[in-house]
Amino acid sequence: MTKLAIIGGTGLTQLSDLTIIKRDKLTTPYGAPSADFITGALNGKDVIFLARHGNPHTIAPHKINYRANIWGLKHLGVEQIIAVAAVGGITEAMAPAHIAIPDQIIDYTHSRLHTFFEDENYPVTHIDFSYPYNQKLRSALITAAAKANITISPIGTYGCTQGPRLESAAEINRMEKDGCDVVGMTGMPEAALAKELDMAYAAVSVVANWAAGKTEGEITMAEIEQHLHVGMVNIALLLKTYIAST
Repeated sequence: MTKLAIIGGTGLTQLSDLTIIKRDKLTTPYGAPSADFITGALNGKDVIFLARHGNPHTIAPHKINYRANIWGLKHLGVEQIIAVAAVGGITEAMAPAHIAIPDQIIDYTHSRLHTFFEDENYPVTHIDFSYPYNQKLRSALITAAAKANITISPIGTYGCTQGPRLESAAEINRMEKDGCDVVGMTGMPEAALAKELDMAYAAVSVVANWAAGKTEGEITMAEIEQHLHVGMVNIALLLKTYIAST
């Protein structure tokens, strides 16, 4: 089996059915990762789990050490990464608790350490990022969703913002005009770093709330947590179905 890692974000700090085998606490050339790398068994197969925001959830999106996280996974022999993240819904199909497997991304972040190719350890390299997500892995996840009878959006554009604040209604309006379907804060530089190290990377996005300006009133954490609970049940089923098929 290809060595698989799951990077969990808000709402997926742990997988209840993951039987922990060991924990790896790594020191990387880029500093400390978000948390220990947990190797466990899920559906009888080994998988590495990393809590993107730390355990407990204490690291804001713009403070995540993305390079240490991805380098650590590569060091442990990971070949595939499934990145789970909560997002805001922009377009009509992206209602709260809905799941999307995006095929494109737009990067609105700034000042993040976003490449390995900047020191003597790596020559300057310009990766092809036309298609940021691995198509073979995406297709397998889409098939797993169908097998598990989970309704998803098999395509979509993820707009990655800086955070940690949520966006203004005007910013969401601009993003929709740019072609974004969902908005999140952790998709970049994670996707690009994985591609730089030749790791198959796909995102699974669960909509936690309508983005700013898409509904009346303010966005509340209670609302987000309610939708995440529903969405993460389906995310866990999707992951288990995919792992069972590998």
